[in-house]
Amino acid sequence: MSHAATISSVTASTSSNLNSTVSLIGRILLSAIFILSGLSKIAAPAMMIGYIGSVGLPFPELALGVAIAVEVLGGVALIAGYRTRTTAALLAIFSVLTALIFHNALADQNQFIHFFKNIAMAGGLLQIVSFGAGRFSLDARRH
Repeated sequence: MSHAATISSVTASTSSNLNSTVSLIGRILLSAIFILSGLSKIAAPAMMIGYIGSVGLPFPELALGVAIAVEVLGGVALIAGYRTRTTAALLAIFSVLTALIFHNALADQNQFIHFFKNIAMAGGLLQIVSFGAGRFSLDARRH
């Protein structure tokens, strides 16, 4: 192997490690909001059931359970890189649905910000759907 080929191989390996590390950090940062939100719902279920009911969703207790499961289990799965593309797609759909259902009063600046925060999160999650979890994931170990 020539000196140039060795340098090229080292550069490619360094770039691959950097991309894998950045991918993991991105998954952790995206997951944090889901896990924290799910845990806050566990901490104050009565308040959340009331909020869910106030927007007219049927079966607010069931909706709360689904939301907690999606947020906590989805957040943990995303960090671990477990079925990452499917998990990210489900979290993206969840983010858009919650934006449309709970944050649709766009004349209210707070709701406007929450709406577009959810849309931006969905965009980041779609990047994961497209590019996958990277090397530092359970998905990479399965292949």
